[in-house]
Amino acid sequence: MKKIALIGLGSMGRNHYRIIKSISGFELVALCDVVKNEDYKEPFYSSVDDMLENEDIDACVIVVPTFLHKEVAIKCLEKGKDIFIEKPVASTIEEANDILEVANRTKAKVGIGYIERFNPVVEALKAELKNTEIYSIGITRVGPFPPRIADVGILTDLSVHDIDLIRFIAEREIVKTNIYRSRKIHNHHEDNAILSFKLENDIVANITTNWLTPFRKRKIEVATKDAYYEADLMEQDLTEFSEYQKNNSFVIRKCMVKKEEPLYREHIAFLNFLRTGDRGGLSSIEDSAITLDISSKKQFID
Repeated sequence: MKKIALIGLGSMGRNHYRIIKSISGFELVALCDVVKNEDYKEPFYSSVDDMLENEDIDACVIVVPTFLHKEVAIKCLEKGKDIFIEKPVASTIEEANDILEVANRTKAKVGIGYIERFNPVVEALKAELKNTEIYSIGITRVGPFPPRIADVGILTDLSVHDIDLIRFIAEREIVKTNIYRSRKIHNHHEDNAILSFKLENDIVANITTNWLTPFRKRKIEVATKDAYYEADLMEQDLTEFSEYQKNNSFVIRKCMVKKEEPLYREHIAFLNFLRTGDRGGLSSIEDSAITLDISSKKQFID
């Protein structure tokens, strides 16, 4: 049984609370947030320092605003705790490197929460792509503006998911990036962007993302040497189009996907990581830093 503390109980933090409580290998022993908006059975703290001083904790799950990641993560690491941090690892590459330095020094286990890695349709897609030459990857992630987001723009909030997914699916590194962005409705940050990439092995990729669309869409399209795939991340559906004919006909196959909640699968992976040291697909600080660096570099074309 791993004793877990949850730091941050906003909308995403409450999702983590529900999932952690449902996993028999976890014991949720403490909660921490600046405000207690609900009644909880677990000991509740408004100070991370007080919680770390008074509770017996194996690992901390950090779901605070991005600008607080470095401060909270380092406090937990310095107390000898393993940690899980919701993506991205930090606000800047410099802060990510600071967390990495402390994690290496304390020999802590650290996982970063790129939840789409644990979407069953992504797992099914990767299985279909094994030993297949990938030509291109296209990802669409759009929807209405979420009022909860105030400290970062769409590149840090959403695009980091998909930059990570491109590397995770292709198993290749990004070698060239161009980012087009604009700000239409957000007060301080970009809310509309198109990103284009070239990866190793001459794979090309793109991401279309915005907070301007009145409905949510989450899709991945992959062209390969032998087939074309469409993955719906929300419905967890995967379709293969193959065997092209001269009359423009093709074969459609619905691929098998075992539907399951990605956040649950992510926490099971974190539990196994704590027990065995096997990441099982969990993003590392280094992985998240690469993604953060790509989304924040001066590669913008405004």
